[in-house]
Amino acid sequence: MSSKTVLAGESTLPPPRKPAPSGAERTRTFRTLGLLAAVVLLMVVTIASIMVGARDLTVGTVMNALFNHDGTTEALIIWELRVPRTVVGLVVGPALGLAGALMQAFTRNPLADPGILGVNAGAGFFVTIAVGILGFTDARGYVWFALAGAALVTVLVYLIGSVGTGVANPVQMTLAGVALSAVLGGVASGISLKNPQAFDNMRYWGAGSIGGRDLEVVAAIAPLIVVGVVMALLVSRPLNALAMGDDVGKSLGVSVVGTRVVVVVAVTVLAGGATALAGPIGFIGLMVPHMVRWIVGPDQRWIMAYTLVVSPILLLLADILARIILPSGELRVGLVTAVVGAPILIILARRKKVSGL
Repeated sequence: MSSKTVLAGESTLPPPRKPAPSGAERTRTFRTLGLLAAVVLLMVVTIASIMVGARDLTVGTVMNALFNHDGTTEALIIWELRVPRTVVGLVVGPALGLAGALMQAFTRNPLADPGILGVNAGAGFFVTIAVGILGFTDARGYVWFALAGAALVTVLVYLIGSVGTGVANPVQMTLAGVALSAVLGGVASGISLKNPQAFDNMRYWGAGSIGGRDLEVVAAIAPLIVVGVVMALLVSRPLNALAMGDDVGKSLGVSVVGTRVVVVVAVTVLAGGATALAGPIGFIGLMVPHMVRWIVGPDQRWIMAYTLVVSPILLLLADILARIILPSGELRVGLVTAVVGAPILIILARRKKVSGL
């Protein structure tokens, strides 16, 4: 056989096959595609939030009004009513979802939520004092009271849950949060009833609503929530290490105290800012982290990323449902999330094995 024949034969050999993707690569691809799909769904829901209401609008009308504010009735409806409430949903949704995800990872309690652990009640109670006693009427004025109330109740619930062991007990924290929520909610209701004007100002806010908010108020509070979002994303990797225990986390170079401080500050900013802007909206922080954990597993980095996108989807869908469920008016989105979230809480509580943290 000549050398030319050998070379010709070698040139006809098939190219080497690429190695099959590993399980980790397939999982990463699945998670990435799922996150991209969630982003697309968020865009669709955002457009639907602007289109759907007491007066339904077509896609062409919405697009024309968004890019050409011509002063028509449709343009006024979109820019004065629907765009602001949609923006509020896009800001408040991630704040509530990430606050719940942080609390579940921080306390290792799958039922942790800013509402269940009393954070929303603390923020709402301080806002009630600011509005009913001190006379504040603008969210830019009472947002600091909401943040102070959220911080105080977060620390108080953690301390109560740590009594006797020095480590936060999930059951004790849940009971403490429920008890504080009841007490603070009752006192806040009493203050509102004693002052009819304050009660009128806070009636819709207390039920939880993303409507009726001015974009200037959103612009004042949104930077605080953005800071909380960044902190939540940055602390996701240390939370993965601490999920295996404080000792393991320390051996991996994680600052346990520093991580806890960042989580508490992030939860305070997220829950306090969201409550100041939209009122106490419950169950978003409980449902969304569980939903995404069933999809992506216990990795906090992916949980935070998915929660950031899925939370506003759920909140905007609840708000759309609140607008169309009654023929003579609309419900408050906080009532819709409560009706949907309560059965989910019961199901989660009755499961023998809750998704891992």
